[in-house]
Amino acid sequence: MRETVVQSTPAARPRPGRSTPDLRKIRLLAEMVTLYIGVPLVLALALPASTMFTILLGVTVLGLALLHLTPGFHWHDLLHGWHRIEWPIVLGIGVVTLAAGSWLVFLTNREAWFGLLLHRPGMMITILLLYPLLSALPQELVFRPLFFRRYAEILPATPHAILLNAALFSFAHLLYWSWIVAAMTFVGGIAFAWAYEVRRNFPMAVALHAVSGSIVFIVGLGMFFYSGNIVRPF
Repeated sequence: MRETVVQSTPAARPRPGRSTPDLRKIRLLAEMVTLYIGVPLVLALALPASTMFTILLGVTVLGLALLHLTPGFHWHDLLHGWHRIEWPIVLGIGVVTLAAGSWLVFLTNREAWFGLLLHRPGMMITILLLYPLLSALPQELVFRPLFFRRYAEILPATPHAILLNAALFSFAHLLYWSWIVAAMTFVGGIAFAWAYEVRRNFPMAVALHAVSGSIVFIVGLGMFFYSGNIVRPF
């Protein structure tokens, strides 16, 4: 009697393909949209302006946690570049910001022109001391290393990625409901993203942000970035 050999069919194995990478890209895209579009929309449309700093602090902490969990990212990499900061470029962008900012304040509210510097120098000094550490640095961490490193595989080519980054940086300021804020943060976002992604210099991006942001307050444009002045168009 001939013995019948029954061969078991091996369990079906997933065929090599794009399923896993695609799922990862979808997850990263959903995460990026939530962080850079969803949160600013909720903050601008639904939440009172008084909650702004609490929400922004929470987003910053979340962003730093995500950055820490990003494969291949190391915090010490951000320290490289202090000795390569191109100070003539930082100075040049500062001068442009000073000129453009002064012109905008002169056109929109002449009474605010260099108002803090002239009438409240103590507050101006406080802003100059705290702004680089408490505002420029956290924003740069969330909008530059987190954006360009964590979401690198779903970003377009570098020039388009920089424009996208600047657009999202500008959109994050939607809560102020000001075309001046939108325009300034978009142009500034291009400069900051260029310093980080093209020049590969995070300290230079922070320096550009700190200098230009400080000048914004010096010339009197801080009135557009003050939560107490927010007026929603609805």
